[in-house]
Amino acid sequence: MLPTIADVLALETVRRGNPRVVAGADRLDTKVRWVHVGEIADIAHLLRGGELVLTTGVALPDDPEKLADYIADLAQVGASGLIVELGRRFVRELPRAVLKSAEEHGLPVIVLTRETPFVQITESVHARIIDIQLEELRASEQLHEVFTELSVEGASPADVLAQVARLSNRPVLLENLAHQVLACESAGRDIGALLAGWETRSRGVAPAERTAYDPASGWLVTTVGARGQDWGRLILLCDMPPSPRDMVLAERAATTLALGRLLERHQESLERQAHGTIITGILTHAYADPDEAAARARAVGVPLTGRKLICVVIRPTDPIEQALDGQALLGELAEATAAACRDARLPALVGALDQDRVGVLLPLPPRTHAEPALTTLADRLRMLWKSGSAFVLAAGSMVESIRDVRRSFLEAEQVADVAVRRPDGRAYYRLPDLRLRGLLHLLRDDARMQTFAERELGALLAHDAQRGGDLTRILRIYLDAGRNKAVAAQKAHLSRPAFYDRLRRLERILDTDLDDVESCLSLHVALLALESFRRENR
Repeated sequence: MLPTIADVLALETVRRGNPRVVAGADRLDTKVRWVHVGEIADIAHLLRGGELVLTTGVALPDDPEKLADYIADLAQVGASGLIVELGRRFVRELPRAVLKSAEEHGLPVIVLTRETPFVQITESVHARIIDIQLEELRASEQLHEVFTELSVEGASPADVLAQVARLSNRPVLLENLAHQVLACESAGRDIGALLAGWETRSRGVAPAERTAYDPASGWLVTTVGARGQDWGRLILLCDMPPSPRDMVLAERAATTLALGRLLERHQESLERQAHGTIITGILTHAYADPDEAAARARAVGVPLTGRKLICVVIRPTDPIEQALDGQALLGELAEATAAACRDARLPALVGALDQDRVGVLLPLPPRTHAEPALTTLADRLRMLWKSGSAFVLAAGSMVESIRDVRRSFLEAEQVADVAVRRPDGRAYYRLPDLRLRGLLHLLRDDARMQTFAERELGALLAHDAQRGGDLTRILRIYLDAGRNKAVAAQKAHLSRPAFYDRLRRLERILDTDLDDVESCLSLHVALLALESFRRENR
């Protein structure tokens, strides 16, 4: 940032001349690009603008009109100001024509009442200007290094905005073309106040240039995009007009964000990232106040307050890790889910929870029932997700507060984990639908349940492990067939005598009677529990 006339007047070399402002006292914030010493009257054509002219006035004309023209010419070429040393041409004060013309043209004029070597003034001012330019170059180099590193590392928009907030100590936001906030760093400010009425406020700020400062709002706005496709705006909230460094900072950040989007062709969209960040923040209690979560959700177009909240978890039935590009597949499922919500006119937060699940936070109006909304969402998603694998849609309990959302999500995750093992084609699953399997899944971490399963099946599992046998599978087929030996033999692809032989071996190993209903029930429960343990570990 260039020094102002006020900065120049504060220099020791200038203060020795006992400076006095005689015109343009309200323009001392004018920037000084350079200092030029000149004694000729027609100096204006030698200037380029921004110069502070030093003169003793020895060559200036006597004619008041020509003196007025001299001042007018300086103002016209953009000179920042005029310093006149008294004592040679003008003894005690400047002519009235000079002062009047200076006030009319808004040119600051200062007189030095003591003799001062001009070379000392030029040296000190130029040294200040060069120091500032070097500082700006160093700052620009630092910004270049910081954002180049972020680009190379593939930093997320949240990481980029965190750096901008740290370097500027100002709030910074990233919005899409619909004026919905995709990411926000508050720099210690109140999130609710920052995001209140965001869309309306943002639509009112429309600079003509790609990077511009809007004095009315105090926003420094930079368009974000590449290859002629703009997709958002980076907004730095400023308490005062931004410095050149702030402008460079905003533009470098916008470039990094644009480059990151080009490289994220196979990753989830910024909208999904923004939604996922809010959901994760709620689940991990990252927001100290639920109102902050509500404000962030409202800024992306999803109102949570005054609504009934239901959490949904969607899981592909095929193991995601077996897919050629699991991350891309889950990202496509998240996008399809978001599109299904839009088609069903259900505003919702939609984002990936982990490598296997897509999470949905669905706010419903107070008098709306969850069942029709869940059915509609499932139907729309199956229409849109034709190219992907099958999936299960699981829902948690309805809650009234953001504070209870975590509980609903945990329940939905547990339901999804159970339902995905044996889906039966229903539109959606809730905890009451899972019956015994759901209960065993909820109790899978209980040491008593693990002890029970080991007591019932330990001998059989050890036998199969030592001999590489498949008697555990035979037992499962027998019990799933309702103890119908003929049907079980057919499903096991064995002759009846061979299957009966295996049943007798099972009875010896387990020391039980497989015709006893209670014994078979106990073994069946243990098998279901074992399945829950194994899937959880995997």
